[in-house]
Amino acid sequence: MSVVANSLHPLFVGEVEDIDLRDTLGPSEVREIERRMDEKSVLVFRGQPLNQDQQIAFARNFGPLEGGFIKVNQRPSRFKYAELADISNVSLDGKVAQRDAREVVGNFANQLWHSDSSFQQPAARYSMLSAVVVPSSGGDTEFCDTRAAYDELPADLKSELEGLRAEHYALNSRFLLGDTDYSEAQRNAMPPVTWPLVRTHAGSGRKFLFIGAHAGHIEGRPVAEGRMLLAELLEHATQRQFVYRHRWQVGDLVMWDNRCVLHRGRRYDISARRELRRATTLDDAVA
Repeated sequence: MSVVANSLHPLFVGEVEDIDLRDTLGPSEVREIERRMDEKSVLVFRGQPLNQDQQIAFARNFGPLEGGFIKVNQRPSRFKYAELADISNVSLDGKVAQRDAREVVGNFANQLWHSDSSFQQPAARYSMLSAVVVPSSGGDTEFCDTRAAYDELPADLKSELEGLRAEHYALNSRFLLGDTDYSEAQRNAMPPVTWPLVRTHAGSGRKFLFIGAHAGHIEGRPVAEGRMLLAELLEHATQRQFVYRHRWQVGDLVMWDNRCVLHRGRRYDISARRELRRATTLDDAVA
């Protein structure tokens, strides 16, 4: 089977049609999707109203699943699978959470540019986000291509970045928002890890920037200097020519490669219900 991905952006992102993700995928179909992911980095599948079982089954085609931030959260989930991340503003009782609830704070952290689980080794490879309920306006998700962003860096900056490593920490994005009410056990549940600022994609051979809100420090640089370099790189990578904005419809599934794509949610009325479910596979690379 040939998987056709119609371009949604000049640099990356493709929309795949004529496939039902509720069906069991054969090995050739899985390879075709992986091949398209190496090329496009983000794939959009419309009209895929997956339940939890179907989403997990689809995700497992692409490797072992990870729980990511669940180690820090240390709280019950609304889902039957621990590997499904609840990207919503809904509390355990099924109601829209209060503005100061931890679920809502998580929504604000998701509005920072980040790569899922960059704070662990191995980190995430593919994320698959399914839209269950979407607000009438806002709540879009943006993606940026850090391969193309690296390509457009000046040569002297590329040379400077070679060999530099950034420290990624699970709570860094939360601390940026003043969300510091975590126990010592939660703070230590996932110790910081370091990754090269510039990595090479195993599938495409292209270099990419590995940055985002979980990165808070560059090894061997004064903190202020390192943070300004990280800020400069993020500002460069998220210029509009490198960004695709996805406007959600119920039943959408968007799959992206966390190695070379950053993403962020966009603002919406936090009192309006928004429910998405994410399954994420582990990468096999270690730094």
